[in-house]
Amino acid sequence: VQLQASGGGLVQAGDSLRLSCAASGRTFSRYAMGWFRQAPGKEREFVAGINWNGGGVNYADSVKGRFTISRDNAKNTVYLQMNSLKPEDTAVYYCAAGGTPNRITIATASYWGQGTLVTVSS
Repeated sequence: VQLQASGGGLVQAGDSLRLSCAASGRTFSRYAMGWFRQAPGKEREFVAGINWNGGGVNYADSVKGRFTISRDNAKNTVYLQMNSLKPEDTAVYYCAAGGTPNRITIATASYWGQGTLVTVSS
């Protein structure tokens, strides 16, 4: 599986962005998918995950109620809708695939996209 993330940019606090991650390969729908981020000087962290059919999602506490992960298996694409962005959301965002069909973590992700930069100004 190859992953291509897009949609990052420079926005102001309170704005919204939608990230997309397009996957190649016929096995996309077998994998849990996730979004992770890495801020300058910090370790990569989990943001949101979605199971193979979109029926189960989970979020980091820091983004609950503001971010929404979704997927379209017909388009081999996973999305991250980010609302009410804060300066502390500034990071490179990565999509990943892998883990079990129902859950993904940093440790279990098998495939990573190249990352897209999100910068939130105050």
